Amino acid sequence: MRYTFKLKEPNSDKETLILFCCEFKAENKKFVFSTGEKIRPCHWDTINKFPRLKGKHSSEFVESIKMQLNRHSDLFLETESLYKRVNEDFTSKVLRDVFEKEFKITLKGKNLFFDAYDKFTADKIANKEWSPATVKRYENIKNLLKKFETAKKYPLTFSKIDDKFHQNFTAYCMDDLKHINNTYARNLGLFKTFMYYAKDKKYTYNDKFMSFKKATRVITNQIALTLEDLNKLLDHNFESKRLERVRDVFVFACVTGMRFGELSLITKSNVNDHFIMLKEEKDENKEAREIPLTSISRYILLKYDYQLPLIKNQKQNEYIKEVFQELKYTHKVQKVTTKGKENIIEEMEFYNRISSHTARRTFITLMKRQGKSDKLIASITGHSDMKTLNQYYQVSDPEKKEAMDEVFNIEIPMKKIV
Repeated sequence: MRYTFKLKEPNSDKETLILFCCEFKAENKKFVFSTGEKIRPCHWDTINKFPRLKGKHSSEFVESIKMQLNRHSDLFLETESLYKRVNEDFTSKVLRDVFEKEFKITLKGKNLFFDAYDKFTADKIANKEWSPATVKRYENIKNLLKKFETAKKYPLTFSKIDDKFHQNFTAYCMDDLKHINNTYARNLGLFKTFMYYAKDKKYTYNDKFMSFKKATRVITNQIALTLEDLNKLLDHNFESKRLERVRDVFVFACVTGMRFGELSLITKSNVNDHFIMLKEEKDENKEAREIPLTSISRYILLKYDYQLPLIKNQKQNEYIKEVFQELKYTHKVQKVTTKGKENIIEEMEFYNRISSHTARRTFITLMKRQGKSDKLIASITGHSDMKTLNQYYQVSDPEKKEAMDEVFNIEIPMKKIV
């Protein structure tokens, strides 16, 4: 049996649907099925009944369209062959049932991209696969894609996720939004996770996204505090109770290595004389971990009766800068970020480099400087990936000098100068 592809409106000057057609002579029936793909007639080869594959008259989305059409023809031939082998009637109803089962998802609407995205997030939330923080990340990616659509006038459909999309999306993120490599790499990775889901669920057969390469992640220079800094923080008497509370929460995170989002999990019921028993929030499959209490962390917990004076992370980040500004941490430091192949160097005051996450980085750095093993540190911080753990470790200039002085402790020969 022969099949062909036809345009629904061959004389249109706009995009029109591509139809799969064949004839069941025994039934005296013509079978017509929408592929869901669209093309402008000027990009259609009327002789071969297929999109123009090369030349200036070919569509920029020709590879994606070709892939979809081949899916229909391949399934038709496979089904026809199967029914011949089992000696059963191959009817138009059989073919329609097979096609609808295979392609029904992609035929529900004109643009399923964001419908599929909503289904993706709903599935992950329903299956308890994501933490609240992960849900928020994917909400942000959806907003980013919506803004990209508007800014670049690039309506998103699955067939348009190709090299041109990758190029435009990269330029939008890094040039328009000024994202650095690490931010862009993270966002593209989250986007690709959605696309793998869409392909697996047969929302699309377009796999161009698999070749999208993320910008190389780089370890940016970050700030980690010293023990002297922590002592200075603790010794300072703040007139503002607001800053005192912010200081105490920050120091507590410095000496426990806990994420800011985990601090709200502390209650009297999960603290004893020696440990905080913490159930991992980001991965429910992880076992609870024990975080040892020190004299400082125990003191702060008792000060607030085991209920740390927490505020929103955004406010904590804002106020902790005020804390360090009051302590006169106003000397200039460099912030180096990478965008594409370019290193961007920015000078700013030390206090402006501090955030709530500095506390966790400080904990890991101080433990590493004291020679504590990665495995030990990870058992406290909850890291399962040692590479990620080590990205927190900041080597200080005095530490480098001390190491070099130890290695190259060579006496200078005292020669008589003539």
